[in-house]
Amino acid sequence: MEDAQADLTPEQTEKLLQFQDLTGIEQMQRCRDILSGHEWNIEAAVQDTFNEQEGAPTVFHHPPRQEERLPQVNLQPANQRVIMYPGRRPQGLFEWTYYLLTMPMRFVWSTIFDIVRAFISFFRPDPRRFVTDPLGDVTNFISAFEGKFGQQHPVFYQGTYSQALNDAKKELRYLLVYLHSEEHQNTETFCRDVLCSEEFVNFVNAQVLFWACNTTSPEGYRVSQALRENAYPFLAVIVLRDNRMSVVARIEGHITGAPELITRLEQVMTDNEASLVAARAERAERSFNQSLRQEQDEAYLQSLRADQEKERKKREEKEKEAELERKRKQEEEEREQQFLEKEQKKSRIEQELPPEPASSHPESIRILLKIPSGSRIERRFLRNQSLKWLYYYVFCHKECPDDFQIVTNFPRRTLPCEPQDGEADPPSFEEVGLGPSEMLFVHDNEA
Repeated sequence: MEDAQADLTPEQTEKLLQFQDLTGIEQMQRCRDILSGHEWNIEAAVQDTFNEQEGAPTVFHHPPRQEERLPQVNLQPANQRVIMYPGRRPQGLFEWTYYLLTMPMRFVWSTIFDIVRAFISFFRPDPRRFVTDPLGDVTNFISAFEGKFGQQHPVFYQGTYSQALNDAKKELRYLLVYLHSEEHQNTETFCRDVLCSEEFVNFVNAQVLFWACNTTSPEGYRVSQALRENAYPFLAVIVLRDNRMSVVARIEGHITGAPELITRLEQVMTDNEASLVAARAERAERSFNQSLRQEQDEAYLQSLRADQEKERKKREEKEKEAELERKRKQEEEEREQQFLEKEQKKSRIEQELPPEPASSHPESIRILLKIPSGSRIERRFLRNQSLKWLYYYVFCHKECPDDFQIVTNFPRRTLPCEPQDGEADPPSFEEVGLGPSEMLFVHDNEA
């Protein structure tokens, strides 16, 4: 574990531990290799790991390569069945005689052909080594097969070998691979008597995915190299076992008939059914766990959103309360400021009020004021003084309101006693017709 974490940054170490926890892979070095291959993108690495187990395509786009490499399969799993059929033997005296007489010639010809082909390969590489259109190789083989043997044949998989492997893994089905060699003497007989037989066609179409290709094409040749065939006709049965696509059976050589081949295939499928059942159960459990985890994540997100909404409303309430408190304080400060300004104004005006004349003064006028509280106040002024002093007297009195009017009783009228900035002083007591003694009323404008 320490070796796997060596030379890693703290961020990479944290991603490595998170990846191991999410995927359940115990080998730390394998976790590091997967993350390195995905450029330490943990989301893509986790998704690709799950997709690989389920046979889904990758989500991580690696840099483009000149040639797509074939998926790796387990060529020698435990309990693999290898079924070898001998070639067709001569029948009768004539065929045996012909076979023995031509044996030296066939041996010499085969040896010369192999030497010439090996010599040419030094100067001209085998064109089958360069795969440019794997899908085209498959479709060309299917067209050629139908042109030669007819339309009655198993349903060929219309895709590349890699696509067939992925679909078989994804669907948890058996993949039957047939490699077609036109050069082999038993190929035509096998195709006509076995592959195109009604019994074999019905069996294959109902039980397996069937992929085939000609070994003379680049796609067929590289598959033959990957599966390491020894003889023709060649069939391989591939299925998911232990989370890896494995070649569980190889059938090579001259197969005498469809019934025998079907029996062999059924035996292979019976032997490996337990692996498929276990894979289906594991995939169902994984799907259930993913669904459960998704539901839990959705429930968590809903709860998180609800909590966030509560926090938002709570924060808005607090902000609203704070704003109200700020406004309240501001209003209080403004009222206090206004009160102070009024008190200062009253203090200044009170000092400016002219002294009260004596009752014996010939120009003296007695004013009796009834204020809103019901009390009465009294003061004397001179007849020729402006009514503004009456207003200022009431304004400065502690029991009188700040916003008021002074009115007469009969006839009822409002005295113009409030001074206005920029205008002349209000008229005098004498000018408004007030007598030596008057009873006036202070009206509260805010009442």
